[in-house]
Parts: sequence; C-alpha cells; structure tokens
Amino acid sequence: MTFSQCQDARFSVRRYSDKKVDSELLQKVLEAGRKAPTACNNQPQYIYALQSEEALGKIREAANIHDGPCVLLVCADRTKAWVRPYDGMNAAVIDATIVTDQMMMAATELGLSTLWICHFQPDLVRESFSLPPQLVPVNLLVLGYAADGVTADPDRFTKMRKPLCETCCIL
Repeated sequence: MTFSQCQDARFSVRRYSDKKVDSELLQKVLEAGRKAPTACNNQPQYIYALQSEEALGKIREAANIHDGPCVLLVCADRTKAWVRPYDGMNAAVIDATIVTDQMMMAATELGLSTLWICHFQPDLVRESFSLPPQLVPVNLLVLGYAADGVTADPDRFTKMRKPLCETCCIL
C-alpha cells in the first residue's frame, strides 16, 4: 500500500467489533511510533497500550472510546522534549502527535481501524493511570476492527475538506 492509498483508506471509526487486536499487529503499530520523527530525536513520548478490561474501563470514564478493544494513550514528557531557544516553545505535544499519526497510518496499512481522540479528561486520565507528574496525556488512539457495515464515505475528501487554496499559499 502506498502512502496515498493509506491516506485514502484511513477514516475515523466509531463502531468496532469485539475482536481483540492481534498482538503482532499491535507490536508493529507501536514500532511505527518508536520510529516516528521527533524534534532533535529526543523521543519524549511514552505510550500506554490499554487492552485489559480494567484499563479500558478506566479510559472509558475519561473519554468515549466507542467500544474499541485497544486504546493507545500517548503521553509526552515535557522535561525530555526539545525547546526552541527563541521563544521557549516545547515540542513535546507536537512530538507525541507525530508519533500518534505515524501509528495511525501504520495501523491502517495493517488493516486495523482507528480513531484519534483528543477530547478526553486529562486530569482523570492522569489520576486513573497514576501518571508521573512530568507526563502529559496528549492523545488517545483507538485501535480495532471496524464493526460489520462500517465503511468510509467515498466522497469525504470532497465534502469534508477545504479546497487546497484555502489552506495553502505557494510563494
């Protein structure tokens, strides 16, 4: 699958089958996150792969995971991230989001369905998983297999995306 084919295939799935994510596929997705680029290669990300009923129950209290069988809680350690010297911008959240995106695309290539979630209660996540103070919960990535009948709208890119001229300027 080319990158373009992967982009075209990926869509947000909000209804999953009960089938568990194969451990070999999960390892490949996590490896894609490990290989993701980060500012100055500082790799400030830390990922919790939530699969047990206990862990999924905890994350369900903080976010709607649409009954996905696996959730990757992507965190960033602000103390390990590169900081831009001109204005102090800390790249931790950017790095964690790049890692999330790379895992999302790898999952798509492997035949898994995904849903990127940023709408969650970070304080509840921090408390539920006893996150150390330096870790910031940044994203959730639901992994699984789409339920029967769940498909992407074939016109979603023309219907739901702005034209390039509204988001890009070539100088």
